[in-house]
Amino acid sequence: MASNKIQFRSIHELKDPALNNKLAQKEFQEEIPVEDFLGDAEQNGSSTSRRDFLKLLGFSTAAVTLAACEAPVIKTIPYVVKPHDIIPGVPNYYASTYFDGFDFASVLVKTREGRPIKIDPNPAAGELGKTNARAQASVLSLYDNDKVKQPKLDGKDETFDKVDDFVLKGLAEAQSAGKKIVLLSQSFASPTFKKLFAEFKAKYPTAELVTYDAFPYSAALDAAQEVFGQRALPVYDLKGSELVVSFQADFLGDYNASSLETSYAEARKPGANMLRHIQVESNMSLTGANADSRYRLKPSAINKTLVEVYNAIVGGGAASDKIAAEIVKELQAKGSKAVVFADGSKGAQVLAHLINQKLGSVAFTGKANFLKEFDKARYQEFLGWINAGQVGVLITNNVDPIYSHPKGEDFKKSLTKVPYVIAVADKKNEMYKAAKAVIPVANWLESWGDMEPQTGVYTLMQPTIQKIYKSRQIEESLLVWKNGKNNAANNYYDYLKASASSILGGTSFNKALYNGIVPSSNATTLSYAGGNAAQALAELGNFKASDLELVLYTKTSIGDGTQANNPWLQELPDPLTRMSWDNYLTISPKDADRLGIKNDLNARMQLDGSIVNLTVNGVVIKDVPVFIQPGQADGSVGLALGYGKKNSGATADTGVNAYPLFDGSNLVVSNAKIEKTGEEHEFAGIQLQNTLMGRYEIAKEVPLTEYLNVAFDDEHKGWNKPLEYHTISGALPARKIDLWDAFDDTDGPHFNLSIDLNSCTGCGACIIACQAENNVPVVGKEEIRMSRDMYWLRIDRYYSAKEKIETKEGIERGLNVPNLYDILIEPNESPDVIFQPVMCQHCNHAPCETVCPVAATSHGKQGQNHMAYNRCIGTRYCANNCPYKVRRFNWFTYNLNDRFDFNMNNDLGRMVLNPDVVVRTRGVMEKCSMCIQQTQATILTAKRENRKVTDNEFKNSAACAAACSTGAMTFGDMNDKESEVRELYSSNRRYYLLEEIGTKPNVFYHTKVRNRVEK
Repeated sequence: MASNKIQFRSIHELKDPALNNKLAQKEFQEEIPVEDFLGDAEQNGSSTSRRDFLKLLGFSTAAVTLAACEAPVIKTIPYVVKPHDIIPGVPNYYASTYFDGFDFASVLVKTREGRPIKIDPNPAAGELGKTNARAQASVLSLYDNDKVKQPKLDGKDETFDKVDDFVLKGLAEAQSAGKKIVLLSQSFASPTFKKLFAEFKAKYPTAELVTYDAFPYSAALDAAQEVFGQRALPVYDLKGSELVVSFQADFLGDYNASSLETSYAEARKPGANMLRHIQVESNMSLTGANADSRYRLKPSAINKTLVEVYNAIVGGGAASDKIAAEIVKELQAKGSKAVVFADGSKGAQVLAHLINQKLGSVAFTGKANFLKEFDKARYQEFLGWINAGQVGVLITNNVDPIYSHPKGEDFKKSLTKVPYVIAVADKKNEMYKAAKAVIPVANWLESWGDMEPQTGVYTLMQPTIQKIYKSRQIEESLLVWKNGKNNAANNYYDYLKASASSILGGTSFNKALYNGIVPSSNATTLSYAGGNAAQALAELGNFKASDLELVLYTKTSIGDGTQANNPWLQELPDPLTRMSWDNYLTISPKDADRLGIKNDLNARMQLDGSIVNLTVNGVVIKDVPVFIQPGQADGSVGLALGYGKKNSGATADTGVNAYPLFDGSNLVVSNAKIEKTGEEHEFAGIQLQNTLMGRYEIAKEVPLTEYLNVAFDDEHKGWNKPLEYHTISGALPARKIDLWDAFDDTDGPHFNLSIDLNSCTGCGACIIACQAENNVPVVGKEEIRMSRDMYWLRIDRYYSAKEKIETKEGIERGLNVPNLYDILIEPNESPDVIFQPVMCQHCNHAPCETVCPVAATSHGKQGQNHMAYNRCIGTRYCANNCPYKVRRFNWFTYNLNDRFDFNMNNDLGRMVLNPDVVVRTRGVMEKCSMCIQQTQATILTAKRENRKVTDNEFKNSAACAAACSTGAMTFGDMNDKESEVRELYSSNRRYYLLEEIGTKPNVFYHTKVRNRVEK
């Protein structure tokens, strides 16, 4: 029986049932008669009663109240039928393949309610699943508000239907006229893409696929083709090696299209067979910073050293050069357990391959890496077609030779000879402007695809979100142009699934998609088959020495520039210079002094530097800032590629474009000249303190021989003696003395984080992973310059000083404080480097907790130091009292603030935010939480399933530890006797940061071990 009760919300609605509808149309039913009331002199002069005042204002106030009750819900659409695989509040993970033309990784994509928010390594993929900083940051590039959002035709918005009509018309005309149809694409090791293009070529016989990469690995590919007879890069594994010698090869960075940091870290575990690393280089690279012995030489001198090493190892002669002789001696002693890498030119790489062949190096696996496919001769042939007017249709797949090729302006002019230019692009770059039709390219997180990255491996890519804008991947376009519009066979998912079946064998497509990576039947192997040593020796000998020689390189943050418009990567500080938002010319202190180049700190302790014009063989790059880099070889300068991208977004237009100096093969160039402009550049530096300033207990290190032969707690020579306090009762261990009552941490999990300085390479992947997981804002160059970065995790970089002097030794030598300071503050000309990640140490006796006047920061039962943001009033007492300086104060509201026009200032960019972590507001303190949202989710999941949490689950709970590809960070439960972190706790290399102040941190470090004989 239906109810006949009258439902109403106010006496007004009861008297007038239509009131609610009226209010919905007009929020304020009557304007408040302020003008009538305040503008009437008579009423102003009279004494208005309370009753009259309410009569004038009361109804409008009631209207506001009712309107607030009935405010419509906007931008929220509830599930009509909830997808079975989505539970609100619970993340989903999808295995996929990250590839953007430069970087590759098999990954797990974390999504929330259909939004990708985080990239994690795929453990099933081993080394191919490890992620660098760029892979971690790639999720933000999906939500780039500067992307091309709509197909274009003649510069105007158009539909795919009209654009396809234009392209099909061009294809038909080119075919009938016998002109070439060229697809200019980045390297793309996709068997299905190649199969599809073969079918496209069958329909259009004049079609040609030409590969172009901004950073093409041309020298490496040419060397491989000559030595192995195949145009594929060799795959190395350092696990069984005991010596690696590198000549300019940044093999922990972007060398050989894959980083070796995982097997490098495993081989570097301290022990009798620990890998020894010798680096010969000009720039201070990430790899060189991790070396045991580093020789800084200018490129021309490196070439001579490499030639001598080759002649001694392969030719059987003796090296006359001292450095070469030392290297040869060590290589011959290690034999097959040694490996040599080289970079900079084809000749250098050929000699390195031939040395490894002679040594029989076990690091050479015989597997082939197929990720890079550029062929310079083929590309030159393509340029000839264009200049001869033989190309009728040019389709560029997310490449921009106008920006990244040294003859980019010539290429731009030659495009006028092509009747139909179609750009598949993501930004309004130079190719976008030059094309007649533009198709927005789909992001890898919106795409289907497959890859064969190396021998015996097949990976799949799947979309984890619906296409945000009107975009299309190149394969979808090829299907339309091959089959015609509106053809049922134009579904690329179906095409991929059918194609993959022939590769997967007995594995189902869904199973392969679930795993993300499966074995492949591709058994291509590389073996030594040639190598023109005489030609290589002549090439290196022809490199002319000059006063200044330039070395081009890629940064760990920006790479080749593919993600230059990603603010996470632009703000990520360089691991060595600790500068962000810039590229710059690096120069040695001696050359800087000789040429009058300055780096000075102003009164606000901000770094300013000279600006120069750089000229190399007639090509001028104007207004290049200069950074004085300890460890840079005298007579050399370095400059990073990938910066200075115009029309590619507000963030990408940062720094200077160095590609005009890069011929695609040789990373070292002679005859560089610099001319001061008289102007100064403002650097944005995270860390301006270069050395440990004599505080050697902060980042400890020990030579391998001492580590093996001297007890760590030896009374006189102990290299990691446990800290003791001298009390009235005698010496007692620091961990046994306490001013405070200890917390009961035996019930439930108690979290610790282990950090091994021997494994940390300083790559920065952990920083981006933390930023993505915890909604850490981008603050921009100006705020970084003001030392207002918001990073929850930093990686301190320390150079060794001119001389290692302990305080006691300084007193004995009669050095006063200024003398001692001058010695300790200046880095060595060729310094050792230590990288040390520092985050909140989650002290069991935290100094921050005792000084907070509102108890906003407190200690948790699981060992974490908590922050209640809604209690914090921003006194900053905690930051002042923190000895580790890991707390960050929100000076501004970083979201929805035009001053910080980054990802949090637009609806699209905010889609990357993790809903499990609050977006902090102005006036509060924030810092590392040990990813408490992750640890609690892990505990609750196990509780719901009535089981114990496994160690592996906790290990992946902390974003930094999960992202670390070297295993330098290990997170876990100390109360779990089987956990890895508990095992690491028992290591004799373990120590605490600033243990002497009694904070009792839950983060501990492991002493760095250097494999060399100290002289």
